[in-house]
Amino acid sequence: MIWYALLVAAVAAERVGELVVARRNERWSTARGAVVAGQGHYPAMVVLHTALLAGCLLETGLAHRAFLPALGGPMLGVLLAAQGLRWWCISTLGPRWNTRVIVVPGMPLVTGGPYRWLRHPNYVAVVAEGLALPLVHTAWITAVVFTALNAALLAVRVRCENAALAGAAGPVAAA
Repeated sequence: MIWYALLVAAVAAERVGELVVARRNERWSTARGAVVAGQGHYPAMVVLHTALLAGCLLETGLAHRAFLPALGGPMLGVLLAAQGLRWWCISTLGPRWNTRVIVVPGMPLVTGGPYRWLRHPNYVAVVAEGLALPLVHTAWITAVVFTALNAALLAVRVRCENAALAGAAGPVAAA
């Protein structure tokens, strides 16, 4: 179980790294007249993502979940792919990426990288991670609860983000 706790800790550290990048990018955006939208759902998102990490550890420990290699191995692969996709999104958006909905008016929409194929590829990574991280160590209750709550939250988030982008975006440009 210690290796799983280290994996969850690594994902938590990655989240802290995201917050550092987001803060830096928020300063960049604010200096360019950024518009912030959807502040109401952001605290719920923070709580939900923190609960995912805690749930992974609590469920595996308290429910004495066994590691099943036939499930854990593929889920670790999905988790790693999700991290790769997330950082591809972050690098493609550059200073425009953020954990909040922050849009600089007049900036063109990004259509390069994973945005060439999907409008919200980062959320694909979030969904994949929310299923895979708990299932690496058979925490199926955490996977189901997070996925259900995250679906509701993402419905709000995507509507908010689409409205903010539609109201502030300039011409489309590849990145």
